[in-house]
Amino acid sequence: MLQDLILANRSYRSFDMSVPVPHSVLTAAVEAARFSPSSINLQPLCFYLVEGAEACAKLLPLTGWARNLPDLKLPPEGHVPTAYIVICQDLTIAENPTRFNRDVGIVAQSMMLAAVEAGFGGCMIGNFRPDAVASALSLDMARYLPQLILALGKPDEKIYLTDLAPGEKSAYYRDEENRHFVPKRRLEDLIIS
Repeated sequence: MLQDLILANRSYRSFDMSVPVPHSVLTAAVEAARFSPSSINLQPLCFYLVEGAEACAKLLPLTGWARNLPDLKLPPEGHVPTAYIVICQDLTIAENPTRFNRDVGIVAQSMMLAAVEAGFGGCMIGNFRPDAVASALSLDMARYLPQLILALGKPDEKIYLTDLAPGEKSAYYRDEENRHFVPKRRLEDLIIS
C-alpha cells in the first residue's frame, strides 16, 4: 500500500476545479506533518492553509510551475489547485531558515502522501518569493518564513513514469498529446556496489 501511495504521489499540474479539497483533508495533512520526525525534535514548522477560490487566486500568480516546460502555461486556465498549504518556519523557535530544510522535505512528503491517500494530489512548489507570499497572506514575516508551498487538488491528468537509461536526460516532458512523462533512474543504477 505504501508503494501505491508513493507511485500515485506525482507532481500534478492540472486539477479538476469542481472538486474542492475539504478542510478535513488539509488538517489531516497537517496532522501527518505533526507526527513526522523533526531535527532535534525542535518542530519549528507551521502551516498556513489556503482555502477557497478567492484565496487560491491570490496565491497562484506568486508561484512558478514546471521550469522544464517554459513554453507551457501550467497549470492550465480552468485547471488550477483548489487549496494550498504554505509550510513556514517559525523563526521564534529556530532563527536559521536553512537548518531545518530537511524537516521541510520530510513534512512535505508526509503531507502529500496524506493527500494522495484521501484521493487528492498536488505539486511541491519552491519557485516563489517568500516576501511576496507573506505579504499576500498577511503573514508576519519576522516570525513566519514561507519555505515551501504545496498546491493541492483533484488531479485531472495522468503522469507516466518511464525508466531512465544511463546518459539520458532526466527532465520531465510532455508529448504531442500533452501527456506528462517523468523519467526515473533505474533501480540497478541507484544501488552502489
